[in-house]
Amino acid sequence: MDEELQLNVPLLRRRVPNLTSAARAAGLRAATVSNLCTGKIPVGRAEVRTLVALATLAGCSLDELIIRGSGMRMIETGIKALDLMAPVVRGGTVGFVARPNMGQLVLLAEFMHRLNKRGYATIFWDPGTDAPGINHVKEQSEFVLSTRDEVYKQIVNLREEKDILLGVDRSTVLSGELLILRDSLKEAGARPITVALVDMAYEAADGSATDAYGPLDTLLRFDTDLISRGIYPAIDPIVSTSTILEGSYLDAVHLTIQQRARKLLRRYRELRSLVSVHGIEKIADSDVQLYNRGERLESYLAQPFFVSEPYTQKPGEWLPLYDTLEDVKRILDGELDDTEASELFFKGRLEVRS
Repeated sequence: MDEELQLNVPLLRRRVPNLTSAARAAGLRAATVSNLCTGKIPVGRAEVRTLVALATLAGCSLDELIIRGSGMRMIETGIKALDLMAPVVRGGTVGFVARPNMGQLVLLAEFMHRLNKRGYATIFWDPGTDAPGINHVKEQSEFVLSTRDEVYKQIVNLREEKDILLGVDRSTVLSGELLILRDSLKEAGARPITVALVDMAYEAADGSATDAYGPLDTLLRFDTDLISRGIYPAIDPIVSTSTILEGSYLDAVHLTIQQRARKLLRRYRELRSLVSVHGIEKIADSDVQLYNRGERLESYLAQPFFVSEPYTQKPGEWLPLYDTLEDVKRILDGELDDTEASELFFKGRLEVRS
């Protein structure tokens, strides 16, 4: 689609300082080049010879000149609970909402680790605190920087070639520094910056996430009940959500399975409170089936992390999105009704049974 293509303007301007004169000398209309750079003419509607000429001027390939997939889409993390229930929006803002000791910095460190492997540049804007777990985040970040100016310069140096994940503390929102940084980085055509916001003072856990962080594209709210039962990542599958679920950005298969899973887990949570007080024999047979499937799905969404391997003694697991969707559909459809929830707990892909 046309809106999924963008010209890599910073790269072009860096390599061709006097772009207007160079374009004219190459036989291109200056107005056309200017409109392509500002987005007035979509890249998808440009003549091929124009794009080839610009790539030649910049001494780069068409793949370097044209940024594909800049429209709203998810970042596949290989983390089942996130990819299924609250997909991370590429170029958006992710809010981690948690109380102390719920694993928010472990999840951020894991997020950094996984996106490093995917070719992202990862930057951590160090708030200068000694919060427990912050060292894990620093270890997994490609760059650890202390000031807004340092962060700005590093992003400018990197974002022409790579997508960027920027991890920041909520204090940068309160101080206004994150807003200033965003405003200074609004040049057209560069690759997206995905911002992961954590709250190391834990002041925003009980309030509105929007009030605490500002607009969020992905909300990851941590759940005390999951923590108490040792289920990690402890992402609340009911409350956690993503703006990518609100439009036609996900394919129909993903959206349908996600909606079915959320509905099942919502009912399962309602039934858990009854079962914990009265026992499972006091609920209807149809609800027993839903309860057991919800228990299996909850267990399945637990997952070992790469950064936690020294502590869990379990190898980290990456699950491609469509493996996750296929596994979840099997649980929802009852194919694993004879499988104990404990057999699905803290593992990766389910075994395919003939």
